[in-house]
Amino acid sequence: MTRASDRQDDRDSGWRGSRGVWLDAAQAAFIDSGLDAVKILPLAEGLGLSRTSFYWFFKDRAALLDALLERWEAMNTGSLVAAAEAYAETVTEATLNVTAVFLDPARFEPRFDLAVRGWAHRADAVAARVNTADETRLAAIRAMFARYGYDPAEADVRARTVYLVQIGYISMQVQETLALRMTRIPAYVQTFTGWLPTEAEMRRFQAQVGFRE
Repeated sequence: MTRASDRQDDRDSGWRGSRGVWLDAAQAAFIDSGLDAVKILPLAEGLGLSRTSFYWFFKDRAALLDALLERWEAMNTGSLVAAAEAYAETVTEATLNVTAVFLDPARFEPRFDLAVRGWAHRADAVAARVNTADETRLAAIRAMFARYGYDPAEADVRARTVYLVQIGYISMQVQETLALRMTRIPAYVQTFTGWLPTEAEMRRFQAQVGFRE
C-alpha cells in the first residue's frame, strides 16, 4: 500500500520510479519471499528500472529496510492504536472497532506482521522494534478498557486476551472464512469484555469490514 508520505514530487518519478514504488516492491518481495529477496538489483529488474535510480530515493539497502520497518509501524501499529482510541459508546463497540482493524488488510496487513516477526528472530534491533510495537498496541487496548471503567489489572488482562488472540490467528496462519469468523465474533467480544455486542453494533461492524451475509 502506497502512503502519501512515501510519494515524491513529480520530478523524482517517471523513469526513476518513486520512493513509494520502490517501497511497494520491497514490501511485496519481503512478504512473498522473505528478507533475502529484498535486494536492489532484483527489485530494479522487477520494476523495469535501472539500479542507479534506486539511489535517488534511498542511501542503500539498509535505508530501504529501515523504511520497510517504518511503514510497518505506521500501518499496522498506527491503525490499531487509532482504532483503540476511536470514539465508541460502549466497550463492546470499541472492541469491535479494534477487531475490525485485523480484518482489513488496507489498515493492518497480517502477512506483513508475520514477516517482520520472522525477521526479528534474525536481528536484535528488529526484535526490539517488534517488542516496542507490541507494547504500544497493548497499551492502547489497555487504555481503551480503562476508559470504560475496568480496573488496571483487569484492563491489562482483557487487553492481552484481545491482542494475543489476534496475533495467534496471524502466527498460526489460521485459514478461516470471514463468514465463519462472523459467527464467532459475538462470543469473542463477550469473552473480551464480559458483554455481548448488540445486533446494531454487529451490523455496523459487518458494514465496516465489508461483510454481507
